[in-house]
Amino acid sequence: MKQICVIGVGYVGIVTGACFADLGNRVVALDVNEQRIENLKKGIMPIYEPGLDELVKRNVKAGRLSFTTSYEEAVKGSEYAFIAVGTPSAANGEADLQYVAAAATSIAKSMTAPLIIINKSTVPIGTGDWVADIVKGAQPKPVDFSVVSCPEFLREGSAIGDFMNPHRTVIGSLDRDAANKVAQLHLPLRAPIVITDLRTAEMIKYASNAFLATKISFINELADLCEKVGADVKEVAAGMGYDARIGRHFLDAGLGWGGSCFPKDVEALAFMANERGLEPKILNAVMDVNYDRRTAVVRRTEEMVGGSLKGKTVGLLGLAFKPNTDDMRDAPSIDIANELIESGAKVRGYDPVAMDVARPILPAVEFFNDPYELAKGCDALIVVTEWNEFKQLDLEKVKGLLKSPVIFDGRNIYDPNHMKAMGFTYRAIGRGFNGK
Repeated sequence: MKQICVIGVGYVGIVTGACFADLGNRVVALDVNEQRIENLKKGIMPIYEPGLDELVKRNVKAGRLSFTTSYEEAVKGSEYAFIAVGTPSAANGEADLQYVAAAATSIAKSMTAPLIIINKSTVPIGTGDWVADIVKGAQPKPVDFSVVSCPEFLREGSAIGDFMNPHRTVIGSLDRDAANKVAQLHLPLRAPIVITDLRTAEMIKYASNAFLATKISFINELADLCEKVGADVKEVAAGMGYDARIGRHFLDAGLGWGGSCFPKDVEALAFMANERGLEPKILNAVMDVNYDRRTAVVRRTEEMVGGSLKGKTVGLLGLAFKPNTDDMRDAPSIDIANELIESGAKVRGYDPVAMDVARPILPAVEFFNDPYELAKGCDALIVVTEWNEFKQLDLEKVKGLLKSPVIFDGRNIYDPNHMKAMGFTYRAIGRGFNGK
């Protein structure tokens, strides 16, 4: 049994800590947010993630997982310290590393025995060297340590499965012995392990997320052309996806990407390029295409209700940036709701799990407890998040509740021919044959 401390119990930290504990390790998870730690001790999770509640409670009961606000308690006896704090975007797109610096400083002041410090947070290239300098400078007396980069590749909504069944584990360090020890920690996952230097490992994370974001922006731009020429982007994506060089994943046209990773990681990578005198043309285009989707949804809904949204009531089906999470960070629903309101519409919202998070972010939106209550009296509905719940709605009932049978399907979850046969004014993304 290895002893591990995890600094930060946000999305990455709590999943990492709980999963390592489930693999049989002793894990102490730390956060400086006292309320968050108190909640975890009471079994209240900081995020919604399928399976997390049960996983945490099982390992707490087994004595393998505990929570604290004390660095001394977390670091004492630990062989590994994972830094899993937030790295939000600053106003200029640069990653804000204040929480990483604070964690590194506190670890340095608390360590009394050799320690492997592992950056799990997504950090700019060169951060590993910077963390090493911080630790060395903040130690009260010299204690051996090594810094390793081990970026996370977790998808919200399937994070536990992603951790336990990864496509690969990336480990970067200038200390080969430390890298091998971190590799040993991950051996039970039985996945390919890539060992490289610090900066290459840090770049692999950014490059991976930026490429996936590029695929989404590409298929969304292609969807606009499909609408103009009468092609069906879902069939186009399926046909492309059979080519092993392309693959089907992340080729779903819709309202674009959001969340905590793609927006800040693409922006941070572009910032790094600009800072070094390069012009990140593709990255800039990826971001532009993505955010254009949100305004386009409102304009298309406007056309569907007769040319003006003033005085109209529009219901948003889904608020979280993706299903199976309550994450509202950079969710398309925020921009769509605000744009609708600016256009004179009254906006309603419903989401199976994200409404408590959404309420303070969207104070002008009226929230409802189920999709049918939401639909009653609406002039139009917009499918924003592809929750399974929405795929099986009683559409005849929905039609009867709407003031006018208008649905803009921002996630392509319905069959256009079926919707047309039911008498809906229906429009989807990139499915040109139904828009005529």
